Amino acid sequence: MGSGQLVAVFGAYGHTGKFVVAELAARGFVPVPSGRNARAVQELADEHGLEARVASADDATSLDRALAGAVAVINCAGPFATTTGPVIEAALRAKIPYLDVAAELEANLDTFTHYRKRAQEAGAVIIPAMAFFGGLGDLLATAAMGDWTKADEAHIAYALSSWHPTAGTRLSGAVSRERRGDVRLRYRGGQWERRTDAAPSLQWTFPEPTGVREVIGEFTMADVVTVPQHLFIPDVTTYMTAEAVRDVASPHTPAPTASDESGRSDQTFLVDVVVRSGGAERRATASGQDIYAVTAPLVVEALDRVLTGRTKIVGVASAGEIFDAPNFLYALTPHITLDLHPHNT
Repeated sequence: MGSGQLVAVFGAYGHTGKFVVAELAARGFVPVPSGRNARAVQELADEHGLEARVASADDATSLDRALAGAVAVINCAGPFATTTGPVIEAALRAKIPYLDVAAELEANLDTFTHYRKRAQEAGAVIIPAMAFFGGLGDLLATAAMGDWTKADEAHIAYALSSWHPTAGTRLSGAVSRERRGDVRLRYRGGQWERRTDAAPSLQWTFPEPTGVREVIGEFTMADVVTVPQHLFIPDVTTYMTAEAVRDVASPHTPAPTASDESGRSDQTFLVDVVVRSGGAERRATASGQDIYAVTAPLVVEALDRVLTGRTKIVGVASAGEIFDAPNFLYALTPHITLDLHPHNT
């Protein structure tokens, strides 16, 4: 448990940030809400009896003040293309671990590219995409691999009952599209491809009761960044149910609304991971409620493991690379339902 340790949460008043603050408090940490919106930071701090620290990504001094005395920082503030670099720099100055919940491919790639060497040399821990997208799929793929040292391909398929995006999701998506232009990214043959054709529509057979669903193939999410960072798999593909793609693409889809006292929406998810090597196939799945809310136990469990030394490496790392993936996933069973029994077919 956190035993009263201070943890800075940048972007704490956002939809996901509020879940992270609540999870930190529940596990005995003392969250330090931070962000550029002074009123929103103060309101959240007052609600929980916490200290508010106003800070902006373009003001290094304010970030240093926000992180003062903290044992780590969790970055929940999108667009991460703008916040990731400055907050990582502040964490390095403070000599504390950095974790984020970024699902932006470009921001994730930038973190691995620009900070890998510096973090290793400094003995620092930087974990990007420690969230539903990026972290969970990576942990499942790592668990599915089992004793395999390499595989031919990994497939991560998402079945969402619906996808009501937060304001942060919409903003991050807009920033990614602006950076990427009219291309989409695909990971094949151990390298990134920039494609201009339409992503394929096909069918995926999820475990029952979900069953066969129409999905958009090559709907590239953060897992396609995190998995190849440490698993020798040259082809990594993510898929999203077609209804969810239509939801997130429509400007008329409302934001998620709370359906219980914790603030979770009633939207459900199933993540189905298949890795293949030669003629063999292994699988791992996870299901649960609310993709934004489940990010909180993911990132806070990661933080607790970093602070208690339950890690394999230092530097910039994917979830499955730095943690014992099956053990980590079983620790999440109060929040998700798992099937971690890889089988060969």
